[in-house]
Amino acid sequence: MRVEIVAIGTELLLGQIADTNAQWLGEQLAANGIASHFHQHVGDNHERIIAALRVAMSRSDAIITCGGLGPTQDDITRAALADLMGVELVEQPELVSVIREMFTGRGREMPENNLLQAQVPVGAAVIPQNRGTAPGLICPVGQHTFYAVPGVPYEMQEMFERAILPDLLAKAQANGERAVIKSRVLRTWGAAESRLAEVLAERFVDLENNPRITLAFLASGIEGIKIRITARGTDEANAAALIAEEESRVREIVESTCGDVFFGVDDETMEYAIAKLLIERGETLAVAESLTGGLIASRLVNVSGASNWFRGGVVSYASEVKFDVLNVPVGPVVSGDAAEAMAKGVRELLKSDIAISITGVAGPEEQDGQPVGTVFVGIAIGVSLTHVQLRVPGDRQRVRNYAAIGALNALRQHFGG
Repeated sequence: MRVEIVAIGTELLLGQIADTNAQWLGEQLAANGIASHFHQHVGDNHERIIAALRVAMSRSDAIITCGGLGPTQDDITRAALADLMGVELVEQPELVSVIREMFTGRGREMPENNLLQAQVPVGAAVIPQNRGTAPGLICPVGQHTFYAVPGVPYEMQEMFERAILPDLLAKAQANGERAVIKSRVLRTWGAAESRLAEVLAERFVDLENNPRITLAFLASGIEGIKIRITARGTDEANAAALIAEEESRVREIVESTCGDVFFGVDDETMEYAIAKLLIERGETLAVAESLTGGLIASRLVNVSGASNWFRGGVVSYASEVKFDVLNVPVGPVVSGDAAEAMAKGVRELLKSDIAISITGVAGPEEQDGQPVGTVFVGIAIGVSLTHVQLRVPGDRQRVRNYAAIGALNALRQHFGG
């Protein structure tokens, strides 16, 4: 059972809206063990829609179309499907009644254009609409099945869960192809994608002919590199076991060469990793920020319950604030010594167990003899003081963002987390 998603709408091609529907559908299909190898985008053009649907038929068993079921002139998915089936569109009186009653219930008069939504290709089944006015369609074309749903996400999602997914699962079950597909994303920081690819190259070769396990890299900008493990199992337990086994192998390979680069899985952010470590240790944290201007504190308070372990922060952007508020000795402020003094000062000021600080050069010009991208992170734990020097790339904004997550990672690695 192979399912293809065809997103219809010129606005998608123009970049005016993002195709979150295909993303959501892909996740749901994979979670239910249904293969989805191709996604397409096509504009509101009759001939091009039919061409896209024919391409989908050539390589997939079922096709889900999103969009083009509204009441306006550019909503032509119904007509394209009718042409593909070689049948006429016929207005269904019961659908007219449903749509009219929906408008009446909202105290509005139904525009005549909405009658377009009551037209159904002969031989197609209707997916009743529960949240809007456009019904969905199930259209058989030879050995293929087309499922047409509205482009409005919450309408599409409800139709998929209520009508499409059960039908797809029944077809897969009848073909003896039912499987469970699970994925886990391992999140890393500090190793380039090319380096990870080099380290895992042999493992990729080993998995080339393995239909049960696949690996993929997901570059995520300032959030690091993600390694996705996908397993196709006979049931939930089997898929989970395959994931766990491969995760252990991948971690061993990467850590033996790249060191401590894994900080979380799936949706776990760097700040979540820091929160987890602080909670385990029963300690509190304060931050002093210069070039990041509050970015670190902002990330930390994204974690629910941050008030239990995060004392607060000081944005000591001007040198005088470092000297007067944090008791940093007068002198160069882009240095390891200054970073350590900042960390000590904010720990004492906010009475935290642990403190980190950050100072550096975001650009566009060097400062204190240090080039753009130079960052010093201070770490104060009790009376113990240390610092880490980082070199981060990019323009001013990227330097600041990389520095923020880099500082948190330095603290994580200091803990050995």
